[in-house]
Amino acid sequence: MDITDEQLHRYARHVILDEVGEEGQARLLAAKVLVVGAGGLGAPLLLYLAAAGVGTLGIVDDDVVELSNLQRQIVHTTDRLGAPKVLSAAESLAALNPEVRVQPHAVRLGPDNAAQLIAGYDLVADGSDNFATRYLLNDACYLAGKTLISAALLRFDGQISTFKAHLGAGEGGDNPCYRCVFRDPPPADLNPRCEEAGIFGAIAGTVGALQAAEVIKELLGLGESLSGRLLLYEGLSARFREVRLKRDPDCPLCSAHPTITDLSTHRS
Repeated sequence: MDITDEQLHRYARHVILDEVGEEGQARLLAAKVLVVGAGGLGAPLLLYLAAAGVGTLGIVDDDVVELSNLQRQIVHTTDRLGAPKVLSAAESLAALNPEVRVQPHAVRLGPDNAAQLIAGYDLVADGSDNFATRYLLNDACYLAGKTLISAALLRFDGQISTFKAHLGAGEGGDNPCYRCVFRDPPPADLNPRCEEAGIFGAIAGTVGALQAAEVIKELLGLGESLSGRLLLYEGLSARFREVRLKRDPDCPLCSAHPTITDLSTHRS
């Protein structure tokens, strides 16, 4: 893909980076990324991916914009209250970078459509707010051979990791999947959502921006992947911690003897 003079101007600060250059920017322009969730994480993630020139952005979300979203979901605006989040986000992304192709999917991700939605993209970023979606995306991405970059928020804290267990151990790291780390979802009473526990708005921006950086790194093959590492951000103390992750030899998904071989085990 040739880069136009206008694109050279728009992405000049990328192009002058030796690690990116014109070739790297061309790869971004040709890339296709699926973002699941246009909320607290998805909002800054989408804005930075569009600004970076990721050529095709798919957005999966079946929700509409509510007033309480605007404290942290910066891709939406007050005049779009009641609008589908995917269309509101698409409008903001078009205003920021009209070159980016936005594919809105105003549906709820489920076992009946996950494989089909993921198939058309190079990489998947999980900005969802519930464990059912996180486990479904982990399983669907592994089975489809797609890299998944997953993040989560609660109150003043966030976490992020990259999962590419489909590459196998030894291919750039141990490469566990989400189930290697978190075998089963926690009980519902130990898993409050942000409407119950609260969320410090800027934390979503902090972690969403980190997630965007990891997506771009994976698309370009830059630096050290977060695969095999869980990065934890504690907002109140302004500290980052890192936890090393290992493949589980008994993982029900990515071990030598899996019990999950398709998405039929998931229930909507």
